[in-house]
Amino acid sequence: MSINTPDTNIILIVDDSPIHLKVLSESLVNAGYEVAVAINGETALKQALYEPPDLILLDIQMPGMDGFETCQQLKAHPSTQAVPIIFMTALADTSSKIKGLKAGAVDYLTKPFQQEEVLARIKVHLQIKDLTQSLLEKNLLLDQLNHKLKHLVLEKDIQLQEADKLSSMGQMMAGITHEINNPLGFVIGNANQVEEFLQDLLTHLQLYQKFYPNPAVPIQNHAEEIDIGFLMADLPEMIASIKQGSLLIKEISTSMRIFAKVDGKNKVLFNIHDGMNSTLLILNHRLKANEHHPEIQVIKKYGKIPEIECFPGQLNQVFMNIIANAIDALEESNQGKTYAEIIASPNQITISTELTPDQTQVLIRIADNGTGIPEEICSQLFNPFFTTKPVGKGTGLGLSISYQIVVDKHQGKLECYSRNGQGTEFVIAIPVHAPKC
Repeated sequence: MSINTPDTNIILIVDDSPIHLKVLSESLVNAGYEVAVAINGETALKQALYEPPDLILLDIQMPGMDGFETCQQLKAHPSTQAVPIIFMTALADTSSKIKGLKAGAVDYLTKPFQQEEVLARIKVHLQIKDLTQSLLEKNLLLDQLNHKLKHLVLEKDIQLQEADKLSSMGQMMAGITHEINNPLGFVIGNANQVEEFLQDLLTHLQLYQKFYPNPAVPIQNHAEEIDIGFLMADLPEMIASIKQGSLLIKEISTSMRIFAKVDGKNKVLFNIHDGMNSTLLILNHRLKANEHHPEIQVIKKYGKIPEIECFPGQLNQVFMNIIANAIDALEESNQGKTYAEIIASPNQITISTELTPDQTQVLIRIADNGTGIPEEICSQLFNPFFTTKPVGKGTGLGLSISYQIVVDKHQGKLECYSRNGQGTEFVIAIPVHAPKC
């Protein structure tokens, strides 16, 4: 209903005085309003409930049901409780006005009243009613939008988690490719050498069989040619290297399987140390020494903890995010330092696990000895899209999603403790047993 369009508004006048009804009706009709009338409270109530007006002018002193009772009943009914009621009365005392306002009236007109005053007050209260209705409609629309937004945020949250998981998987695959290529290189290289040496050995043995027990000169010459002594000594070492490389490939494959474990709908028992070790192995290419920094030392202080009920894949994602951030922090702290200076004060990541004293939670601490994080930044770390990294180096989602995984999905805690120049520590608390819903 638009404001300042009186022809769309219905005014119900309730008065037992025919003269007042006539005067007010003519005045309101001339002003462009549609008018309905009632001579007592009972009739007014029936009429208002049948077709609710936009405003009611209600006399207080009427036979039978007076204005106060009529007002109370109108305000008690859902279809008329929002209709503004203006009392008309010859009573000018304060107690009557207070009683009327408590009954639900919005205003008072004292008889005898001026036509301009009546029209002005009606206009004001109709505007207030329209504005209130508009506000209610906008609030309803806002609630609907908020409801839809929550669903969209939830869907986006799932998509962001998947995007972040894909980002982590990208890092993981880069690390795995790097780690697999090295052992595969020496497995293939040694396999070729073993094949050549073995053929030489077989040829030599065939000759040895042919001329045994008295080796002939050709056997002796061939033995010298292939350096049989070196071959026999080196062959076991090469085979051992093949086995070691194969085991490493298997270990990396197992770690990949543990890290990329697909979670079901329900939590399962999981060994936190297995998840942590698989994550470290996947990130090993970043921990190794390179032209920029010596090896980043990983100090494990694993306590005796039980398997916990959790979503393993999600927790592995948390470990990946936090440890990768620790490596980033250490690399940043190395800026401006020489290789020798870094060796003198080596980069370290310390990982410790323990049970809380009441044995209801597992505490996982991941600390680096980098330059630390200022307090004003530390307090924003878990906010979505917040990042201190250069453009293209981070999404700002890793720690936010980690917080959701720990707090929302596992009913745990994720906290950050840091001081400038003293490194950063993330503390994860996960219930040993999944809380009952």
